Amino acid sequence: MISNWEESFNHFEEVVVSGSEAMKVKAILNLVHVTSSFSEDVLARTIPILAKILGENSSWPVHQAAAYCLKQIASQGDGPDGRLATEIGQSGVVCSVLRLLPQADNGFQRVLVKCLGSLVTFGKVNRVIVARNGGVEIIIDMLNSCNDGTRKYLLEILSALALLREVRRVIVGLGGLRFLVKAAEFGSMVSRERACQAIGLLGVSRRARHILVELGVIPVLVELFRIGDGTTKLVAGNSLGVISAHVDYIRPVAEAGAIPLYAELLQRTDPIGKEIAEDVFCILAVAEANAVSIVEHLVRILREGDDEAKTAAADVLWDLSGYKHSTSFVRSSGAIPVLVGLLSYENDEVKEKVSGAIAQLSYNELDRVALAEAGAVPIMIELLHDESDELRDNAAEALINFSDDPLQRELISEAIGVASFQSMQNRLIRLRASDEHMARSMRRMSIDQLTWDPDLV
Repeated sequence: MISNWEESFNHFEEVVVSGSEAMKVKAILNLVHVTSSFSEDVLARTIPILAKILGENSSWPVHQAAAYCLKQIASQGDGPDGRLATEIGQSGVVCSVLRLLPQADNGFQRVLVKCLGSLVTFGKVNRVIVARNGGVEIIIDMLNSCNDGTRKYLLEILSALALLREVRRVIVGLGGLRFLVKAAEFGSMVSRERACQAIGLLGVSRRARHILVELGVIPVLVELFRIGDGTTKLVAGNSLGVISAHVDYIRPVAEAGAIPLYAELLQRTDPIGKEIAEDVFCILAVAEANAVSIVEHLVRILREGDDEAKTAAADVLWDLSGYKHSTSFVRSSGAIPVLVGLLSYENDEVKEKVSGAIAQLSYNELDRVALAEAGAVPIMIELLHDESDELRDNAAEALINFSDDPLQRELISEAIGVASFQSMQNRLIRLRASDEHMARSMRRMSIDQLTWDPDLV
């Protein structure tokens, strides 16, 4: 068998070196038909030969056959670190393709684009070679003038290149963000996910974020969030969260249907997904209308979700309970009776997050009334004796707020002599005194600054 491979290779090499143009094309296309049958080692031996053909001043049919064959060989790789695609890129093929692209006719150009697409998809290091040899400019220039089927492959190349920071700078400078948004909207799911990831990285910049929103990126990301697989949902959810991190875009993100998608993400088993959903909910809830919808989803998850989802939902509700505009609709949503019920839940992590949310809610007078009516006080007094430090602290913090309320003080008389209650009370007294001192210092600093800065007087 080995001798057959060797014989075939020797015949191929002889023909492409000294055969006629027609013989060369035929030999190369015959190789294309058997690439999946050859071992990587055998295919690797053909790369320098094909690379030399592509770099020479050969006829276009020979060039086209060589590019097509190299595309097939590169595609034998698995993932972005394929050995064969990497070897092809390091053999000078990338530079040859970039040189030939602008002058090739439609059919040959399409083959070259597909070849370059395979090289940057299966050989991550090839992306750097493309970027540093003017490839980004060539791709964007072609996208500006191309409206045929080649456009899809150009967008996929751009999405792969955009994972490089140096490329993202060039894309912004050349006005290529609109093509990146298109790349997230069309093409293979792998390519769309790459474009989505690049958009998230670019969206950190306020200027780029504004341009992306103007180009319609929000509905594109929401759609990808909706239809993508597990990994794609994480990438889309994270990128959409980056875009939403500006007051002007909070409402448009919610109006595009993002809130239910983040609620689904919060209920997934993936801890990264939960973290993304929690962070974005805290951003979106800055708008009161969004907060109402978010709390409704959180209450549903607290009722129906598994332990991990309940924990995540309670954690978000804990954060949202500190928003000034959230207290009224937290009460009206029915969250308080659900939270109080979960204080007796068997899962300690759920109880810790729930008790934290209740402690935060207890700072509001009307919420204290609702908590008392839901039966929270005796349960929290009992939790003062719990083994968990966090549960004891949260319960004590809530009960101290009740003790400061003349209308609720009698309810917590049993707690006053408990050590954990007294310890938390002393801690809060010191903390509040420190905060007051800091506030006075800041006021003094402002006065001194005005006094000593003649430009401000």
